[in-house]
Amino acid sequence: MRTSLLTSLYKHYSLENTILQIAVAGFDAVEIWGGRPHAYPGDLLEHDIQYVRSIVDEHGLVISAIFPAQYHSPCCLCSPDEKIRMQSVHWLSTSIELAVRLGAPKVIICPSHSLHDQDPDEAWDLLADSLYKLCEFTGHYNILLAIEPSDRNATDMINTTIQAIDMIDQIGCDNLGVSFNTGHALIAGEDTQTAIENLGDKLLHVHVNDNDGEKDQHLVPGQGQYDFQGMIHALRLVQFDGCLSADLNWEYAADPDPAANKTQEFLENLITRS
Repeated sequence: MRTSLLTSLYKHYSLENTILQIAVAGFDAVEIWGGRPHAYPGDLLEHDIQYVRSIVDEHGLVISAIFPAQYHSPCCLCSPDEKIRMQSVHWLSTSIELAVRLGAPKVIICPSHSLHDQDPDEAWDLLADSLYKLCEFTGHYNILLAIEPSDRNATDMINTTIQAIDMIDQIGCDNLGVSFNTGHALIAGEDTQTAIENLGDKLLHVHVNDNDGEKDQHLVPGQGQYDFQGMIHALRLVQFDGCLSADLNWEYAADPDPAANKTQEFLENLITRS
């Protein structure tokens, strides 16, 4: 397993400087946030993309994933308005194309939130149709999609790995898997070992952060209630060989280096000493 950091922690830095800071902190990989000022689709021209790839290589890193900006933005994959839903599918398709050009192996997809008065079954089926369309689009490339069960305040659609597996089974696409988020799993009350065992080879990515079990605080790992030792044990049982990618709270962004350094040290010790 390798360590990675989602660049949104450095939301006040250019992508170039963010990659440098992540390398200095000692991470093995970088997960690129698809929002401004980092990798918003349409902002990066071909020479920009080639430059990003060159500095990632120069600093001895790899790109672990692309995380498109989806929360608090005009993206709703279960909207009953077909125009909005198709625009959302198109938006994520452009992020997938960007991931291909950057050489990222996977794209993280967040479940949407239904409208207040929307029928839950209708919302579920619309989300399934949107994901199927994205899987079809992604099938033209050597890239995977990972849907992330998320906090109940972010989505009412997929909060647990069980729901994610149900969605994957309904869609039936081999290029769709799961991004497991430690903080979201803690809030959902999921047993880590059971969840990871159930995911098996559908586990494509791991986001690490911590919280108090009540709020999605995205704390530095080890500063909350999550059992990271148990997580490492479960990951080794299923022979997971991907990245542990830290997804930290934007409240650290005013002074991100201490959070990055503490996280890298924690993850490195977790991997080497557990």
